[in-house]
Amino acid sequence: MARYTTTIPSPWDIDQAFSYMSDFANAQSWDPSVVSAHRVDENALGLNTQFDLTVRFGGRNTSLRYRVTSFDPPRSVSFASSTSALLSMDTLTFEPRTQGCAMHYSAELRFKGVAAIANPILGLLFRRLGDRARDSLREILGSRREAA
Repeated sequence: MARYTTTIPSPWDIDQAFSYMSDFANAQSWDPSVVSAHRVDENALGLNTQFDLTVRFGGRNTSLRYRVTSFDPPRSVSFASSTSALLSMDTLTFEPRTQGCAMHYSAELRFKGVAAIANPILGLLFRRLGDRARDSLREILGSRREAA
């Protein structure tokens, strides 16, 4: 299983950061590998909310349906997607700081079935993708934001 973790300090207050990041449709704004992202329904954001993401991975576009698997505002949110060939899990935790907050992002990706043989190589590719998303998040969450 490929894992990626990072911590991003932000001047945003914890509620603003949680609100932005827990809406996984925003991934299109901060993750360069996400080609498109949208929420599946119009219900209030929470446990079991679903998002459809199209990601560019290994030179191909892949559609993934993510579901919120844990939701504890404004402390943490987790997302998971599972297909016959891939398992993806993302967990975001937030902690208040004197001036803003810190977001801890943990992501895991694993090929399943016959593709599992490529899991060791997946780690190298996943690190590059994660670094690109981290850099984008640092830019977005590192900027000042007015209260909504």
